[in-house]
Amino acid sequence: MTATALLPEVAPQELETKLDRLNALMDQNGWSAVLFSRHENIAWATAGRVEARVALGTETAVCSLLLTRQGKRFYIAPENEGPRLGAEEFDGRGFEPLLCPWTLNTAADLAHKAGGAEIGADTAIPGFHQHNFTPLRTPLLPAEVDRLRRVAAAVAESTVRVLKTLTPGITEDEMAARISADLLARHIAPTVLLMGTDQRIFRYRHAVPRAGVLKNYGMLNLCARQHGMVVSITRFVHFGPMSAGLAANFEKAARINAELLHATRAGVTSADLYAIAASGYAAAGLPDEITKHHQGGACGYLERDWLATPNGTQKVDPVQAFAWNPSLQGAKAEDTTLLRNGAIEILTATPDLPVIETTVGGKVYRSAGVFLP
Repeated sequence: MTATALLPEVAPQELETKLDRLNALMDQNGWSAVLFSRHENIAWATAGRVEARVALGTETAVCSLLLTRQGKRFYIAPENEGPRLGAEEFDGRGFEPLLCPWTLNTAADLAHKAGGAEIGADTAIPGFHQHNFTPLRTPLLPAEVDRLRRVAAAVAESTVRVLKTLTPGITEDEMAARISADLLARHIAPTVLLMGTDQRIFRYRHAVPRAGVLKNYGMLNLCARQHGMVVSITRFVHFGPMSAGLAANFEKAARINAELLHATRAGVTSADLYAIAASGYAAAGLPDEITKHHQGGACGYLERDWLATPNGTQKVDPVQAFAWNPSLQGAKAEDTTLLRNGAIEILTATPDLPVIETTVGGKVYRSAGVFLP
């Protein structure tokens, strides 16, 4: 079974709304077409149906999408990629192929021939107008919200399942292997794997797997993608009693997380949200901790569409996903959440694990605690 077979057919309204957004942008800029080469934009434009990723770590695909103001849709690719793309990605999706030999770099010529002279592009290509299409991907549409909920729930289930298998003596590489295998078996691709143990968790906010071996304290920190949607989650396990200092840091991280969630409302800016986090660290008596790691931000088709920064001008949309990750030494709170109807929904909730409840503005927000087997 392919990953696309796990989804119902695309609702026409989703694609129509996205084409309306694209057409308005093309009219505004005087473009005759747009060219998408980045994975997140290809996934957005095709409702997560097209997977054109070969090299896992690349930002761009083995093909590009050309969408014209006249309503024509093409995929541009090397001839050697054409058979698979035509059979498994674009069959029945209304895209025409524009193929060229892999030995010749004629994709730009094909795009201009089919799309005209003035084309907006999401990568830097001579003769095209490079543009940041991130704002076009929000607010999320109902079908996108459904897909995001599904992948978030599945990733949360995998994380809990693997976390409960961890025992002292396991290596960080084996931790990464276990969560990867569990996700891949569900047609979900891990995109970030930060597996930390013991003192490495205290020393490094991005503890990529190294030579660590779990003694008392382990961390599963990951991002994962399915049907173009990306979610983030972090969970911890501790064997034996936690120190009072570590437990206190989790309470403080949960407080900052709750304050960020409470402040994440339509129209609020990136800078506003950074100020909320900074105030939280100061209130916790640790004002410098905010400098040790970013605090997270908006997400959806990327691990983060934008981060909360001191001078950030991006604004929260009425329906948008977020992954906040406030952290203090050894402790962190991280979930993927959804703002919708003026309220926050925790998409990666793990009710089988300990929860820290924090009240802000009369509302209770839940952050994950530490699993103590």
